[in-house]
Amino acid sequence: MSELERYYRILELEPGATLEEINQAYKDLVFVWHPDRLPKDNHRLQQKAQDKLKAFNEAREKLRSLNDRSQTANSRPTQQKKPSSTYYQQPQTNYQQPNQNPDLSGKDFSRANLSNRDLSGRNLSYANLSGSNLSDTFMHKVNLRGADLSEANLFRANLLLADMREANLRSANLIGADLSGADLRGADLTGARIRSGERLLVKLIGANLAGAIMPDGVIHG
Repeated sequence: MSELERYYRILELEPGATLEEINQAYKDLVFVWHPDRLPKDNHRLQQKAQDKLKAFNEAREKLRSLNDRSQTANSRPTQQKKPSSTYYQQPQTNYQQPNQNPDLSGKDFSRANLSNRDLSGRNLSYANLSGSNLSDTFMHKVNLRGADLSEANLFRANLLLADMREANLRSANLIGADLSGADLRGADLTGARIRSGERLLVKLIGANLAGAIMPDGVIHG
């Protein structure tokens, strides 16, 4: 088995899978094997989960890098016909492809449609995401410290271990979101949607809510 085939096998994919399939397989496997979903006192399972996550991350990065090189090679003949200034010109609405730049701190993504994107590990600290659509978006370990997420749609968003300190989540839709292990210290969740009737519909396992303003306006102790 070649190294490339091994990476596909790790993500339970067939060779030649698309980038979308790679990202989706990665999301599914991380969700299943995340340590926060396993018994804390089972050290064998915890270590196995850590090893799995490391392998998933390596496989995804290698396959994504291969995919990027392939796309560059395929588009090169067309690009050579254009002036270099055109080739490197950034799109006016840079929120269309946020994954191209890992550091997105302070950027304006207000009202942007970022649904189903993979923003894991990105730096979005102090970014303006007010009113944006982040439904089903994968944001494992994303940095959202001080970010404006007011009125954002985070329906079923995956925010495992996200840094959301002092984030503005006023009136945000958090139904179905997974905030397990997230750092929400000092965050403002006033008016955020987290329940249906008396039923809590947000995963907050291991989340740090110290000093956070809860949806009802009460400051968490």
